[in-house]
Amino acid sequence: MEKMIKALVVDDERYSRDELKHLLSEYPSIQVAGEADSGESAILQSIQHSPDVVFLDVEMPKMNGMEAAKSLLELKKPPLIVFATAYPQFAAEAFRYEAVDYLLKPYDEEQLSQTVARVKKLLLSSHPFENSRQPGKLAVESEGEILYLAPTDILYIYREEKVSKIITKSGEYEVKTPLKDLESRLGAYSFFRIHKSYIVNLDFVTKLTPWFNGAYQLEIQGHSEKLSVSRNYVKSLRQQLEL
Repeated sequence: MEKMIKALVVDDERYSRDELKHLLSEYPSIQVAGEADSGESAILQSIQHSPDVVFLDVEMPKMNGMEAAKSLLELKKPPLIVFATAYPQFAAEAFRYEAVDYLLKPYDEEQLSQTVARVKKLLLSSHPFENSRQPGKLAVESEGEILYLAPTDILYIYREEKVSKIITKSGEYEVKTPLKDLESRLGAYSFFRIHKSYIVNLDFVTKLTPWFNGAYQLEIQGHSEKLSVSRNYVKSLRQQLEL
């Protein structure tokens, strides 16, 4: 069973808290363990609930997000910090507090998906025992049967209309499961989103070629089709691929 990630949502505006909680509820591995409307409350709830990650607003009365982050990092079990704010000018300062990411309001679902994937990867790598445990196989229905696919055999997955197509070393399979859910279930493996409709297994990437307008084309081992990489994902993709 996949490890649940406990999250704390901190924002002095209730609407913003509710919106982020709703977006996070789309990820089966994320459990919102609490919410807070101030930096002081964020620290108290972190002591009480020991969240794995805190989504932290910056501009709040009294203790702001930066001050709260400094105190959170001094806890015995410090959480990961993701700043979530409407103010882009604090981004440089945010990473002084070891921030995992810096989300801007209004929230972009693709960016949030990347953030969740990054949080999962960091938490898994910090728990060697859990990371070494082999998760189960991916179940797909085909002609009235249930097939179990090894994630390490999957080359890439893409979404077309209302169907997710899974391309493996030996064949192609269709499921109705949304791409976001598949991405979450495969979080323990080397899968990465390269486009709003594509996730790829990084273990099979062989070539990245500049295309146009900052986009790239990606080639997969043993597969002739070139996949488009949106320019928004290029930098993160290269960071994942390159030593």
